[in-house]
Amino acid sequence: MILTAVALAPVIFLLIYVNKRDKYEKEPASLLTKVFFLGILIVIPVYFIETALTDYWTRRYTAPDMQLHTAAYNAFAVAAFTEESFKILVFFIFIWNNKNFNEKFDGIIYAVFISLGFAAAENLMYVFGYGFTTGIVRAFTAVPAHAIFAVGSGYFLALAKFKPSLGFLYLPASFIFPVLMHGIYDFILTADGTFLIYLFIPYVILILITALKIMKKHSDNSRFRK
Repeated sequence: MILTAVALAPVIFLLIYVNKRDKYEKEPASLLTKVFFLGILIVIPVYFIETALTDYWTRRYTAPDMQLHTAAYNAFAVAAFTEESFKILVFFIFIWNNKNFNEKFDGIIYAVFISLGFAAAENLMYVFGYGFTTGIVRAFTAVPAHAIFAVGSGYFLALAKFKPSLGFLYLPASFIFPVLMHGIYDFILTADGTFLIYLFIPYVILILITALKIMKKHSDNSRFRK
């Protein structure tokens, strides 16, 4: 029970926080709940694809001098590309043409709910696998990071939706931006024995500030703001 609470508490906190930032036109709770649980479900295909990609690399590249290459592959190709692909796929299938996606901030809130569904399932696996301390660390790192990646994706998805003339720029950005943020985050943590680990906290602060700024921008520009 304690481990479950530790794993889910940061997810619940962030869900409440982002929902409160949606000040001018609230989204249906049923739809938010739906995409949150879809975010949980995508853990299943993501797990099998990531396992297959990792096995593929391990069978071919085992030399010690490949450590940085392996870290980059795992960070960008295995984790970031796979996970962000499924998150944005859920968004396009269930949100893109939904009538409730009717202002820019909606892109952020739906993307975050999908991402935090994934983060909830992932966090439960990590906490039950590695214990209480891991849960505390991830509450301040991995879980907020998933939300931050989603803010970046949702920001550009909303621009693509409501500025269709520039969709050819914003749609690729809605995928590339979170993949890069996610990949850099994971690479810093897994590139053992390098100076990069000293960049971790500054990097997290940078992407957090960026996420808060673009959330405020879409919120302030709400079409429902009076």
